[in-house]
Amino acid sequence: MKLILEKAVQQLGQNLPFVIYKKPNHTTVNGIFQRNDSLFEATDFAENGFVFASFDGSKTLLIPENQSERISAAFQKKEITVLDKELGLTNITSKNNFETLVAKGIQAIENKEFKKVVLSRKETLNLVDFDLVSAFEKMAQLYPTTFVYCFYHPKVGSWLGATPEQLLKANNTEFKTIALAGTQKDKGSDEVVWPKKEQEEQQFVTDYIVEKLKNVASEVVVSKPYSLKAGSIWHIKTDISGTFNSSSSLREVVQLLHPTPAVCGFPKENSKAFILENENYDRTFYTGFLGELNIEDQTDLFVNLRCMEIGDSQVHLFMGCGITKDSIPEKEWEESSNKSATMKKVLDFRF
Repeated sequence: MKLILEKAVQQLGQNLPFVIYKKPNHTTVNGIFQRNDSLFEATDFAENGFVFASFDGSKTLLIPENQSERISAAFQKKEITVLDKELGLTNITSKNNFETLVAKGIQAIENKEFKKVVLSRKETLNLVDFDLVSAFEKMAQLYPTTFVYCFYHPKVGSWLGATPEQLLKANNTEFKTIALAGTQKDKGSDEVVWPKKEQEEQQFVTDYIVEKLKNVASEVVVSKPYSLKAGSIWHIKTDISGTFNSSSSLREVVQLLHPTPAVCGFPKENSKAFILENENYDRTFYTGFLGELNIEDQTDLFVNLRCMEIGDSQVHLFMGCGITKDSIPEKEWEESSNKSATMKKVLDFRF
């Protein structure tokens, strides 16, 4: 792993694109290091490499395998100490703005514009002496059950994240995906009780994905929902798998799934239009997707959640909440704050 981290530092110093990442529960860290600073995009999803796509679908960036060096190494587990630090007082303006946005979403649901919408906010913090590669390593230690990544391109910027949600895992004939919704802070017990609002939200996500996949699959298998812990947050998860129709393409399937109701809403077009009109900021790559594209005949894509965009002296954190008719604006603010705290741990701890 040391070799990969050193290579990432070297790429940063030369302003060359790279991605380093660790898959959920895997014991391997991977790196793809581009040999030039060209900006590539995936067009038909027949390419090989690592994709990094925006929420609105306007950009699907690619670090191509044939233009890069690919390295894998064993992940080395270390003891980590999270420093107890006051994360600051609640920003009343941000709180009021987000609760107003949520209330507007609930009103739109009551007006039958859609059944669910996922609304988000951006939080900006100042940085001092931030080490991007070291932060990736710390994030991998903190959140071993998530997809942890560090993406850098001089023409795009730096992103870091630990997402619990898989968009799609596929080979030439079979695929796996998940439905993930509901959020609850860990209270130290493995027995998690889910209120009606979260159960309903999860069912929306599952039903939508299954219905869409029927258009491209000859068989779809759905598990029972179960609780999944990601860091200090619990979610409801359902596993979905199937076999592709002979006429289906990988690009077609990704376009059907993205953005999922877990990051956008249901129906997709109506909720997406509401988000673009009302959130008042550009999500860019937050709630987009990223991961391996046709590497060793397998595609492994994840939704870009629990992520941050790193600038020269600032970091931008992104948090979203699923809104249904039973949502309470103040509770949604609390949920977004819990997600924010999960990411802030990465900004202040030591080995």
